[in-house]
Parts: sequence; structure tokens; C-alpha cells
Amino acid sequence: MSRRKAKSGRISVFKGREARLNKAIFHVLALKGSQTIYEICKEIKIQKGLKQTKYTNVNRRIRILEQSAYLEKTGTRKTQAGFQATIYQLTARAYLAILLNKMNLDNFIQTAKEENIVATLAALISHMTT
Repeated sequence: MSRRKAKSGRISVFKGREARLNKAIFHVLALKGSQTIYEICKEIKIQKGLKQTKYTNVNRRIRILEQSAYLEKTGTRKTQAGFQATIYQLTARAYLAILLNKMNLDNFIQTAKEENIVATLAALISHMTT
């Protein structure tokens, strides 16, 4: 008999083979603010275990995260070569994903104040009915 994997509480953007690069991109943008793909890639290559990361992989990940509404374009900046480079920043969806990934929901349910639980419940119910 085959076993089914239990559904985990992890956020999908932090699962799978792309999870490590997604976390690195979110980390860089959360700490440094809005940046171009080149600047993000440069910061990622400084991190331990990601030194061999290629620009094309970061570029592809950023485009996918933008389509998934985790990143958004905020403008452009002129590069040294004279081209216009798009500047990206995290969206509220990305900040929520980071927070939920770090948060222990069981602990929240057991220790949160009643008004916080009611507010969270109201937000979740309003999302489910729309």
C-alpha cells in the first residue's frame, strides 16, 4: 500500500528545488530594498552555498515570482552600459509568505490574544467567501 505525503504547512513558494533561490531573493529585497536583477544576483552570490548561482537562473526566478505577484516592478534605472534596468521590490504577498513561513501557526493559536484570533479569523473568512 502506498503512503500519501501529509500536507505540510509550508508555503508553496518555499517548497521544491527553487525554494533556496526564492528565499535568497526575498532576503536580499527585504534587507536592501528595491533593486535590479543584476544587483540582486550580485548579493545572492555573496551568500554561502549560492556562489555559483548564474544570472540567468536569478532572472528566470524573478520573472516567475513577478508573475506570481510576489514581486513587482517599481521603475527603471539607467545602467553603466546605458540601458534601462527594471527595479523590483517585494509585494505584500511576499512579506506575508515570509511571515507565515517563519511563524508557528499552532503556537499562534495557543498563545494569541482573543482579539487577534478574531481579526485573523475575520480576514480568512472574508477571503474564503470572495
